[in-house]
Amino acid sequence: MNIDQKASEALQLDPKDRATLAETIWESLEDPYLVGQDSSDEESINLAMLRDKELDTGQAQPLAHKELMDRLRRNED
Repeated sequence: MNIDQKASEALQLDPKDRATLAETIWESLEDPYLVGQDSSDEESINLAMLRDKELDTGQAQPLAHKELMDRLRRNED
């Protein structure tokens, strides 16, 4: 069963069950925004400033949420 089929099935649940499922899935994920346990605030700020500069200079391209989800779905199949 692919992600679209799973989502379709999950959306048929009543609101309370959907909320419980969403919470369960969310809590199972590791925080993708953690830079690392050993990073200081200064290191984290420097990394954020570097990423911002990469976007400003065109070195990195922003990615819309829809495009990210489309890419993830293509890679799952």
